[in-house]
Amino acid sequence: MQPINKYEDIILDPVKRFTRRDVLLWGISGGLLVVGMAAWIRQLVLGLGVTGMNRPVYWGIYLTNFVFFIGLAHSGTFISAILRVAGQSWRAPLTRAAEAITLFSLPFGVMSILMDIGRIDRVLNLIRYGRFQSPLLWDVTAVGLYFCSSYVFFYLSLLPDLAICRDKLTDATPFRKKMYTVLALGWEHRPEQYHRLEKVMDGMAIFMTMLVVTVHTVVSWAFSMTLQPGWHTAIMGPFFLLGAILSGTAAVVIVLSILRKAYHLELTLPISVFNSLRKLLITFVLGWLYFMIAEHLTIGYGNMVEEMRVLDGKFSGTYSGVFWSMAVLVFVIPLFILVFKSKNSIKWMVTACVLINIGMWMERYIVIVPSEIYPRLLHAFGEGSYLPSLTEVIITISMFAGLVFIYALFTRFFPIIPIWETAEELPGHQTAVTVAPEVPVETAAVPTGEVGG
Repeated sequence: MQPINKYEDIILDPVKRFTRRDVLLWGISGGLLVVGMAAWIRQLVLGLGVTGMNRPVYWGIYLTNFVFFIGLAHSGTFISAILRVAGQSWRAPLTRAAEAITLFSLPFGVMSILMDIGRIDRVLNLIRYGRFQSPLLWDVTAVGLYFCSSYVFFYLSLLPDLAICRDKLTDATPFRKKMYTVLALGWEHRPEQYHRLEKVMDGMAIFMTMLVVTVHTVVSWAFSMTLQPGWHTAIMGPFFLLGAILSGTAAVVIVLSILRKAYHLELTLPISVFNSLRKLLITFVLGWLYFMIAEHLTIGYGNMVEEMRVLDGKFSGTYSGVFWSMAVLVFVIPLFILVFKSKNSIKWMVTACVLINIGMWMERYIVIVPSEIYPRLLHAFGEGSYLPSLTEVIITISMFAGLVFIYALFTRFFPIIPIWETAEELPGHQTAVTVAPEVPVETAAVPTGEVGG
């Protein structure tokens, strides 16, 4: 079998071996995950009282994590599906890294819900007694459909590369050889197979594009369909959606920069790809500012007593520090970096993206908690307060560590750059789709000046 592109060996190299650094990373992240699981078991035994989420705050840091992880999961759909529909060919080297974020973020988002309800056996009540008049059931349905569709979309795009691993990794262990053989489903790199796969992927991309809009809109409706001050607004849906795409795209930049450095993928992930993501991030940051102003200006102009309590709590009250820090971390500093510093500089881009994701987690927190501290109907305990407990902090850290653990493990078993999709985007390559079998690789025209931006 001839090479699909001349960077095939570079892309496959991380799959062939792992190092002591890998073992150390797996040990630390896996250990933190185990500690978090122990904390969750303790919570199940002692009850949600260990979190301090008594009245008035019934949705705290766990729901913040849920919204944040579901937002991260939009990165794969945006890079792979929406940009595919838009015909942006530069996205090809990024697709699997982004899709993997989706794949591994979704379970932790679902786990956040299970941790929040206390008694996980009551999840079955949604099936036994669920009614679609409830936005919570809309949420479960949308996230469940997104979960299943994302796995199918990811697996289909992985099929040709599984066959490449099956055929090229001759020194792999018997277990890995068997795994690649079984998962490849007899793929033979025939042109008609690629043709059918492209058609299926294009069709699923349109479906996934519609689904990504639906999912985070429905997630926002779990809040906005209530009468809580600060939540009951029609702008919540598009605001949540844009925030999810912003945090997801920023996460893709961070992950790609780490993979590029750790696995020496500079040729397959040129600076031009990061510059394209930089332009998108500038657009999303400005869009986020627009929605932030539109939401709070409308609430402030209305001057309703219940809404103003929440607004004052954010602007000058208990949560003002979190609110203004969020504005600086999501908008002020990242926009300055992205416009003036990060062109052709991956380090500056990563700095901006780290700040964006910290700020977006704070934004989810500031959406949820103040509205519960200042409810429409005052409760018997006054305005109350909420700070995450040690149990919540440990579980939160463990979930992020678990995401790192699974992602790092995946990159050592499967190519993180899709070989078959990048075959038309990288210089010096051939694919079974575009080149007849009798044409030797050496005779193909090699584009110049594409790598390195």
